[in-house]
Amino acid sequence: MEKLIIRLLIALVVVIILAVLAAGLFMDGIIKRGVETFGPKLTKVDIKLQSVSLSLLSGAGTIKGLLVGNPEGFKTPSAISVGEATLALKPGSLLSDKIVIKTINVQAPEITFENDLRQNNLSKILSNMRETTGAGGKELTKPQEPSQPKEPKPSRKLQVDEFVITGGRIHVSATGLVQGTATIPLPDIRLHDLGTGPDGNTPAELTELVLEEIEKQAAQAASGAVTDISKGAANAVKDLANPGSNTLENVTKGLGGFLKKK
Repeated sequence: MEKLIIRLLIALVVVIILAVLAAGLFMDGIIKRGVETFGPKLTKVDIKLQSVSLSLLSGAGTIKGLLVGNPEGFKTPSAISVGEATLALKPGSLLSDKIVIKTINVQAPEITFENDLRQNNLSKILSNMRETTGAGGKELTKPQEPSQPKEPKPSRKLQVDEFVITGGRIHVSATGLVQGTATIPLPDIRLHDLGTGPDGNTPAELTELVLEEIEKQAAQAASGAVTDISKGAANAVKDLANPGSNTLENVTKGLGGFLKKK
C-alpha cells in the first residue's frame, strides 16, 4: 500500500512539473497573440510583437520587437518601437484575479512624434483608445439581448508596482505647411503603484495610463524642436523673398549640378 501511495505521489509530481513546463511553453505564444489581437482593436493601429519569454517559476520575462503603427493619414511608418523590455511578476498571482507585476523596464524605445499642425500621432492613438473604451479604460461591449442573460466574463486585472522607460529617443516629424525632422532624447518616465487598489487596472486602463504619460512627455520635449523647424522654414522663406539673398541662387546651382550629373 505504501509503495502504491509513493508511486501515486511521484506520478502526481511529474504531472505537475509537465503541466508547468507546458504552460510555460504555450504561455509565451498566448501573450504574443493576445497583444497582436487585442492591441489593434484597442488602438486602431497595427501592433506587432516579435517574441515573449516568461518563466512561470521565477516570474521573470522579456518582450522583444514591439512595434506600434501609426493611425491612418500619418506618413511616418510607426509611432513606437521597442527593441527589448523586461518584467518581473509574482508567479503566484497568475492564479488570482489580479496579476501583480513588480517591475516593467522598457529600454531605449524609439518614439516618433509626427505633428501636422492639427494633432500628433500619439494623441490620435490615445483618442482612438478613449473612443474604444469610452474614456474609462473599459472596453465597450454591445448591450445584451433579453434572451442572453449571461454576464460578460470580467477581464483579468493588473497591478504594476513600477513602470520605467529609460534611454528613449523622440524622432520629431513636422508635416503639413511646415516640414522638417529632428531627433531629441526622451526624458526618463517612471510610474509607480498602478492598480494597487483592490480592483486593479484592466489591460486597457494600464495601456492608456502609460500612453498618456508618453504622449505628454514626448509633446513637451518635442515642442522646442517643432518651433525650431518652423523658425528654420520661416527664415528660408524670408531669404528667398529677399532680392539680396543668394539662397535661391545656391538652390538653383545645386539643382543644376544635380541635373548635369544625370
